[in-house]
Amino acid sequence: MTNTAGISILPHEPLAAGAWDALVREDRVHRRVYTDQDIFAREMNNIFAATWVYLAHESEIPEPNDFKLAWIGVREVIVARDEDGAVRVFSNRCSHRGASVCREHRGNAADFTCPYHGWRFDNRGQLFGVPGKNAYGPAFKSRDMHLARPAQVDSYKGFVFATLNPDAPPLVRHLGNAARYLDAWIEHNGGPRQLCLAGAQRFRLACNWKLVWDNTGDGYHVPFSHQSLLVMTNERYGGGDMAYFADADRSRMTCSALDSGHTVIDQRPEMHGESAWRQQRPQPGREPFEDHVAATHGEQAQRVLDTTVGAGMNLNIFPNLALIGNQVQVIQPLAVAATGVHWYATQRRDADAQVNTMRLRTQEDFPVMGEMDDAANFEECQRGLTNSPEDEWVDMSRHHETGRDVPAEDGIVRGPVTTDLHMRNYYAQWKRLMKAEPTLRVDKGRLA
Repeated sequence: MTNTAGISILPHEPLAAGAWDALVREDRVHRRVYTDQDIFAREMNNIFAATWVYLAHESEIPEPNDFKLAWIGVREVIVARDEDGAVRVFSNRCSHRGASVCREHRGNAADFTCPYHGWRFDNRGQLFGVPGKNAYGPAFKSRDMHLARPAQVDSYKGFVFATLNPDAPPLVRHLGNAARYLDAWIEHNGGPRQLCLAGAQRFRLACNWKLVWDNTGDGYHVPFSHQSLLVMTNERYGGGDMAYFADADRSRMTCSALDSGHTVIDQRPEMHGESAWRQQRPQPGREPFEDHVAATHGEQAQRVLDTTVGAGMNLNIFPNLALIGNQVQVIQPLAVAATGVHWYATQRRDADAQVNTMRLRTQEDFPVMGEMDDAANFEECQRGLTNSPEDEWVDMSRHHETGRDVPAEDGIVRGPVTTDLHMRNYYAQWKRLMKAEPTLRVDKGRLA
């Protein structure tokens, strides 16, 4: 029997019909969207539950019975590969009293036992063991007590998404014209069969999740926020990676507004214009690695070296997936002023150990030396927005009135890399979703 139950896990106070237009203008947003608990609660339903959110990459659960934890906003789920190899997603919330049934971040298990009363579920989320079952009568046995499953789960070239909205459009339509950039990013990393995620660096920040998201498409802050990194690179090595942001408005880099609130910063004309590898800051073992690649790849050596460096895009799949360099960044809202940021390194199955080691060395660079600059700024923004309520507005008007954000192919709007087009685009989608009253569903029935 299938029981499809309507849910609204996080209650929220209704806002007046015109409130969203008042809070989000064409060139600015109200501070309340970063500080208001009721707005955060509505976001968890209208943004994270009602649209497609990224959960995991299939390479993280390569073998039968592998699993990992993931999040649909604040809702914790288990992403598991069952014994038949199918990817399953179900709630990490026991259907008995609500305790979590899995308390490890990842692992391999054919079933999950709730530590509270010993109820057992298989890795498809199906209940199969209740201690002292004879104490329960016919009414209990007629109810579906399996773990809750999202209304829709789908995968795009190894990237697993889910939504609690049964009326959400197909995933490929949600991706829209962002799919071409995602395809290019995947190909830079060897294609869908070769790409695999490795370990993660995890940060917990004292800020609203949107302050992190604002920055994923911000090409304006680089020479200021990351000044120490750029000065060090210039003084020690005479320039190099990211130096092209010094006069970014005159560069060949762009920022593009895509479908469904997605955006992309395209650094490829500057980063890969000649050789991204030669612009990198020195890494341990760089010279022996170059010799190894020359000896093993011959005429293709330069191409291999350049693939160890990032793809030259910041691709932002609203609301929680950012592809930065060769890394996968996942944004996890925790509370109105708390956010988890997960940076996943990537490797290639078709690369030898030396190539994958150098990929990791290049991927360690920015999160270690640059992410701390951003984190400090995000937290200071949250502090200012919270502690100075009379100063109401957050500006997003850069290049709004210069005429440099222009229509491009396939409905894309493109502007200089320093434009605030990223914020204006995703906030337009945010507002559309926040105005809606979506149907949120979970399936608790037995799988066919």
